[in-house]
Amino acid sequence: MGYRVAVVGATGAVGREMLKTLAERAFPVDEIAALASARSVGQEVSFGDKKVLKVQNLEHFDFTGWDIALFSPGASVSAVHAPRAAKAGCIVIDNTSHFRMEPDVPLVVPEVNPDALKKARRGIIANPNCSTIQMVVALKPLHDLFSIRRVVVSTYQAVAGAGKEGMDELFAQSRASFVGDPLKAEQFTKQIAFNCIPHIDRFMDDGATKEEWKMAVETRKILDPDISVFATCVRVPVFIGHAEAVTVEFEEPVDLERARDVLREAPGVVLHDQREDGGYVTQIDCVGEDATYVSRLRVDPTVPNGLAFWCVADNLRKGAALNAVQIAEAMIALDLIGRKAA
Repeated sequence: MGYRVAVVGATGAVGREMLKTLAERAFPVDEIAALASARSVGQEVSFGDKKVLKVQNLEHFDFTGWDIALFSPGASVSAVHAPRAAKAGCIVIDNTSHFRMEPDVPLVVPEVNPDALKKARRGIIANPNCSTIQMVVALKPLHDLFSIRRVVVSTYQAVAGAGKEGMDELFAQSRASFVGDPLKAEQFTKQIAFNCIPHIDRFMDDGATKEEWKMAVETRKILDPDISVFATCVRVPVFIGHAEAVTVEFEEPVDLERARDVLREAPGVVLHDQREDGGYVTQIDCVGEDATYVSRLRVDPTVPNGLAFWCVADNLRKGAALNAVQIAEAMIALDLIGRKAA
């Protein structure tokens, strides 16, 4: 017996990756539905190598009798339809930002805080921001060992974080640069081809962007409310894969070899740190992979008990689709989802 699973936002980059991930991990599916807006109804999306799904209209879909819904349709759509699905008895795992900071909605990375799933009283679990996910996966074993006081992070975020439209704009601008056509900036505030833009999401009153705010508040909710986080988030001309340069100040003295040991053993982390040419992982290396890769691990002598590292992950997989599917797997393992499928 398997589960009845709906994927909401199935025609988007993350929605397609959710379907791909469910199939690749042989998630126990008895029936699957691909849902999107009215303009996408009738389109076809793949589920595994052999199955093709016809997209159905989210607006008219009845979630009664469905076990799990993976949502990635945009925050305003989730705000309306995620509670509707949960009210019908369907467990919702939402990839948008809408529910993340609501106190009665768990914000979960399964390698970090799986016990929070037991508090999903509303039937909704939030998937964290992509840049937060990979950082806390790497920070968790270090926090358990040395106790984190402060994190300073600079991100190098791929255009896939802005969806298919973001990837299309990078491609179009790159092509236009070579053939001499005019460049149009529509999805980003400046030209993204051959450029870096220190601006993701809207600006807030203190000068931070909302993406930077998300990394701080989400890390505290997931990992520890006493951790200080200062982020600078940058969009870079890479299609898929986020990178982060992370500097951490701990409460306790740092031992580099102990840090290496716990990272080697940490779930979801691959330590690839060789002090030689190419002895580190870059964004292009992590595309299609499930792990968070940690490289360039070293002591930071400029702060007490300091450690620095570089981490990369596929933002469509661990940063979104894979984490959502892992949440569903963890809920099954914890016996928090009952089957409704016959």
